[in-house]
Amino acid sequence: MPTYSYRCTECGNAFDIKQSFSDATLTECPVCGGVLRKVFSPVGVTFNGGGFYRTDSRTTPKAEGSSSAPKAEPAKSEPKKSESKPAAPSAS
Repeated sequence: MPTYSYRCTECGNAFDIKQSFSDATLTECPVCGGVLRKVFSPVGVTFNGGGFYRTDSRTTPKAEGSSSAPKAEPAKSEPKKSESKPAAPSAS
């Protein structure tokens, strides 16, 4: 259940309350009866796992290359099948 912060616009009373998403927003200060406003603040977000950092997709730098863009790998060819010899012409 999320916690919301409220502050009264008249007396400055500030408090936090746990409310469900479906609960109505509080509008009246419990201390003075004034108008309440929700207080929004930045949320701490942590990204765990691979793919979130700039260095996750980098290849190791090569001493020869001055370009920072990764080079495309050559396409892998399928192994060649041995070719069968054509049939010898029949002597008629």
